[in-house]
Amino acid sequence: MKSQKDRVKLNVGGKKFETTATTLACAGRNSFFGSMFDEDWNPRSDGEITEWFIDRDPDYFTVLLNLLRTGELYIPSKIDKKLLYKEALYYGIQDHVRSAKWGPFDGNRLRLAESLTGITAGEAAMIRASQNSWCCVVRGNMVKTYDWMLEEQPSITTRDYSRVNDICWVNSDNIAVSSSDKYLASGGIGLFSASTGELRYNFQVKDGDQLKDYTAGALGVSSDYKLFSSCSESTNKRNGIGVWDQVTGKQTDFLPYWPYKATKFQWLHGTNCLMVATCHSMSKCSINLFDFRENRVFLSWSNAMDERVYRDAIVIEESNSICVVDSKETLGFMDLRSINSIEWRSTHTRGFTEKLSGWTGYKFSYPKLAFHKGQLFSSFDDTISVYCGSDWVRTSQLQQSHGGPIWDFSIGGDRLFALHGSEDIFDVWETPRP
Repeated sequence: MKSQKDRVKLNVGGKKFETTATTLACAGRNSFFGSMFDEDWNPRSDGEITEWFIDRDPDYFTVLLNLLRTGELYIPSKIDKKLLYKEALYYGIQDHVRSAKWGPFDGNRLRLAESLTGITAGEAAMIRASQNSWCCVVRGNMVKTYDWMLEEQPSITTRDYSRVNDICWVNSDNIAVSSSDKYLASGGIGLFSASTGELRYNFQVKDGDQLKDYTAGALGVSSDYKLFSSCSESTNKRNGIGVWDQVTGKQTDFLPYWPYKATKFQWLHGTNCLMVATCHSMSKCSINLFDFRENRVFLSWSNAMDERVYRDAIVIEESNSICVVDSKETLGFMDLRSINSIEWRSTHTRGFTEKLSGWTGYKFSYPKLAFHKGQLFSSFDDTISVYCGSDWVRTSQLQQSHGGPIWDFSIGGDRLFALHGSEDIFDVWETPRP
């Protein structure tokens, strides 16, 4: 192709570079270099060699140009990594930097990349990862957001010191926060900018045309731009589920008199249904699948006759199953087509007391579940186990030498984030390149 032979001259901060349109095309049409060429990546210069001036640091450009040439990322010792990431963001090639530095997500090959300390005062509550590898952390009434470079963004703080009940990434730019903050209008749900912390609008809870005095709890999102929240009315001790349009913030549905207060939502992409799970600190547990198209519950299960204490539940659509975990990290599996029985599998290999012997300031953490790229993850004390295959065999474990018990963890993009409850720290796990 003609564009592969065309040479391109660049002047970056006074330093001359010469490359080809083919090399710059590796950056992608939406990158900084896309505007320098036509649709066929021919220079907009009638075929002549033309010099473009770019007012940026040439040393950092040298590293990024070599990345486009070879696909390899070599960072000299004199180069500040975070400044290099910012330069990559300017040129629109941050994804190239990430793919050169880290490989595709694989739970069996995860390595501890970084531990961040000094997050904020207050008790650890929860951590949530976004699909673009950002994360947000809740401690007390504050939400702290970190971008893909792990740089802290402006915090989200509820007024009146109201505790944050749940957080949820609506998309890569926005975070929904539920709390008992009376300034977030009825229900206490606000949509905030992830990068600025700015409140964009409130989600109000209505039953019919009337505002209701509900407190929002667990949050969830769907692939068709719905936001779900559990709602509790303290005066009458009634529960419901609110549904809003993520784009407009308007409520589209409300399911009053839901039998239990939901603690987790999961949208099932294959059937366009919502899993509503209730796993309380006591033994009561229920799992319901709700079809909004027919406005009915088409599958319901509860542990009315079971004395186990359930902590979390997750639907694994790939295997048509539901996985639950009890307080001892025993995993149970139910077939979605026949949920009358549970197959239990003990997973822990060493005693709980043994792990706690050297820890101080301990706060009890409950097992949590996650599913990502065909792999099942379960946290227990200071360890996250990875399960694979049709029989869900444990294939690896993630464990940090310090930090104490894992209070919460979340997977998003190509990272796993683990929040420790007894110390002011969270870990970032990534997959090295093969």
